[in-house]
Amino acid sequence: MSVTLRAAPTVTAPGLLLRCWRDDDVDALVEAHRDPELRARTRNPLTTPAQARRWVDGNRQGWAAGRRFSFAVCEPTPDGDRVVGCVLLKDVVPGRADAEVGYWTAGPARGRQVAPRAVDAVSRWAFTRFAATGLARLELLHQLDNPASCRVAEKSGFPFVEVLPARPPFPLDGHRHVRHHRRTRGMPPAPRALHR
Repeated sequence: MSVTLRAAPTVTAPGLLLRCWRDDDVDALVEAHRDPELRARTRNPLTTPAQARRWVDGNRQGWAAGRRFSFAVCEPTPDGDRVVGCVLLKDVVPGRADAEVGYWTAGPARGRQVAPRAVDAVSRWAFTRFAATGLARLELLHQLDNPASCRVAEKSGFPFVEVLPARPPFPLDGHRHVRHHRRTRGMPPAPRALHR
């Protein structure tokens, strides 16, 4: 499956193209993971081209298995697409009502509404693609010390639901934000004991 999504431009930032990760994204991945903020929030930073290639290969496998869908978030430039982030839809299981959305934004792209627009685009695609197989809720989880993720969640339609207790490998309590499919709005969120 090959999927390409788009997010509209803002007054100050260009539109976004969301696509599957490619082998020619390896250098951009390593560069993005040099950012100290991203490295602090990522369990497995990609520090070498070999690690980045394995990560890209793993994303292909996730798409092929139909349970994990990772999108490269790109801005168009005269020289081609520039990777500015990643949005991941994971834990998609037919018959299961919830899945999880995760994301990261490259350091130079922060503050330009990249993450909210990209998370919203993937969320809308997820409900369109998987609602018929039971998907009704998407969760966005983050640690308590990450207020920027609270803002991204709210801006992309994921209101705060609850605080989750710390649980290894996450040393701090976390927040759970939930976005409901429009046909299931008002359903109580499924209990969750783990945050990422």
